[in-house]
Amino acid sequence: MDRNDTTLRVLSTSDLAGLDISLADVVDTVEQAYRTLAAGRSDNPRKLTVKPADGHSVAYAMLGRDGVREVVAVKTSYKHGLHESRERQHYYTTLTLYDDATGLPVAMMDCARIGSLRTPAVSALLARECAAPGASTALVIGTGTQGRLALPFLLTTLPELDRLLLHGTHPDGIAAVRAELDRHFPGRQVELVTDLKAAAREADLVVATAGAHTPAAVEADWLRPGATAILVGHGLAPSTLHRADRVIATSEAQMRVTGTDMADAEGGLPAVDLELPVVLSGVSKARTAPGQRIFAYNSGLVVTDIALGHRFAQLALGQGLGTEVSLWT
Repeated sequence: MDRNDTTLRVLSTSDLAGLDISLADVVDTVEQAYRTLAAGRSDNPRKLTVKPADGHSVAYAMLGRDGVREVVAVKTSYKHGLHESRERQHYYTTLTLYDDATGLPVAMMDCARIGSLRTPAVSALLARECAAPGASTALVIGTGTQGRLALPFLLTTLPELDRLLLHGTHPDGIAAVRAELDRHFPGRQVELVTDLKAAAREADLVVATAGAHTPAAVEADWLRPGATAILVGHGLAPSTLHRADRVIATSEAQMRVTGTDMADAEGGLPAVDLELPVVLSGVSKARTAPGQRIFAYNSGLVVTDIALGHRFAQLALGQGLGTEVSLWT
């Protein structure tokens, strides 16, 4: 591809939307990023956050380096209207990549699709590593962006799952979950459940992806022995964390920043037993006994965005997509 130190290739939402990438490719890319981090070959500093006193918006800045791909990147995220309904909120996220071997810019891109794929891929990796032997039933709570791809990614890492449950209230979201499942796994069916307590008692895996205003809140004593509860958004009560036999997180530091809604009455959070990069490195096991109830906290690490963003950039630039901007002239 043509490279120039005064221009930047900008990849829009529509540029990235048409790129074909398999779920297995996404999972492999994300898993490699975690393994590289665990090996000490990548850098993932703590994110910076700004939020006004009234809480109407939140912004993040994340810097990282992927030591295998030799890529440095900066991700920004800005959401406005946090007190509004989802359709009235404004959300913008970008990723800017630089080649650390040549010193040249790679691309700047909309990060929405990257995040929409990375997050359920991480949940699927957590499920694979934390699930009890013989796990066969998965329950997804929520039908938003993360809920719609949760089941296809779970089936990618745990193809032995034979019963798929969904708890959601929005007709369009429920239809979208069914459509995504059929697109990736034709013939597989999902059961819509209204009794959340009963469904949680039957599930080996519970993936909570609901929005902040959901009334859904699975309690610890609803979970069967050996169950794994994965928190992505909302839908789990704090008891599932505080009464868990094991706590796994993508990052303990991030959980203590973004997981404050799961704190106990004194504002405390329990210690994390293991972080996902260590688990994926093979050094330690997430589950040490079949009957353990495990709580897993899924928060994004920028190294996974960098790896997946670079994968998308390779595909897009190979097809000549994007717009060259003379940014530094």
